[in-house]
Amino acid sequence: MQLDPHRASRRRALLAASAACVLSAAGTLAARAADPFPNKPIRLIVGFAPGGGTDSAARIVAPLLADKLGQPVIVDNRPGMGGGLALDLTAKAPADGYTLVLASSGGLTAFPSLYKNLAYDPAKDFAPISLFGISPLVLVANAKVPANTTAELIALAKKEPGKLSYGSGGSGAATHLSGELFKSLSGTDLLHVPYKGSQPAVLALLSGEIPLAFIDLATVMPQLAGKKIKVIGVSGKQRTPVAPELPTVAETGLPGYEADGWFGVLAPAGTPAAVVARLNSALIAGLNNPEVRARFKTAGLETAYSTPEELTRRIKADTDKWSRLIRQYNITVD
Repeated sequence: MQLDPHRASRRRALLAASAACVLSAAGTLAARAADPFPNKPIRLIVGFAPGGGTDSAARIVAPLLADKLGQPVIVDNRPGMGGGLALDLTAKAPADGYTLVLASSGGLTAFPSLYKNLAYDPAKDFAPISLFGISPLVLVANAKVPANTTAELIALAKKEPGKLSYGSGGSGAATHLSGELFKSLSGTDLLHVPYKGSQPAVLALLSGEIPLAFIDLATVMPQLAGKKIKVIGVSGKQRTPVAPELPTVAETGLPGYEADGWFGVLAPAGTPAAVVARLNSALIAGLNNPEVRARFKTAGLETAYSTPEELTRRIKADTDKWSRLIRQYNITVD
């Protein structure tokens, strides 16, 4: 039986078209495979205003991160709610690795206990990428306070319970929680005086309005040379490489005390594991750069990095730690 020439021609055309579609699809897949993440600019959301320590750190690292990834990294400042706004925006962004957030520890660990209706869930809404840096906190005193060590300060506070006050950068801030942890471990009764940021607290300390303050080292460093403020101790577990001459609170009278402000980089939950790994590798390479470490130190910060799993464990451990403290002292935000 002989096929109609027109029907045979149409059949050959259909087969050719099908083959072209298959080849086109294969070509698209091959092109995608040859064009891995990232292939467009990446947005790094920073939850604080331009010019602050967190913003400065982000802008130090962003160019090196861009160099490692081969795409621009755009710093996008979204201040509000102590960094909570930036976390909320990131939680709602597409999980493709092109929106990241540089978050402070408070928004990830303390906020769930401080805010009843938090718009995001730190445990479910993010894919941790890496620790980014540590902001050492210090317990400082006005030069006229008759105590130079943690032990001496505890003795003074117990002699006059409720009379000594300490300032912080605001209710619920890392500096506030550090003060409450100090009270809990030392058994002292100190009055908390919240300020709208660390700088106003330092000014109050200089004027004698308050005798003590828990402050980030970066803010208070320029004032230490004037001898009007003295450092009682650094809040970290170990001395900070930013100022190794400063003793810790733990070594001068309160063993076991440890409280640091830290930052981490996270993506929205559901970001592919391969993308998280790529971002982690690029971040670590940038943070290991000697120039970055030197610039962080000048800014009063320590570089730090981790695996995604290590950052996840750190978030959980600090969340448990601060939630217990917040419940114990019924800490609320203003």
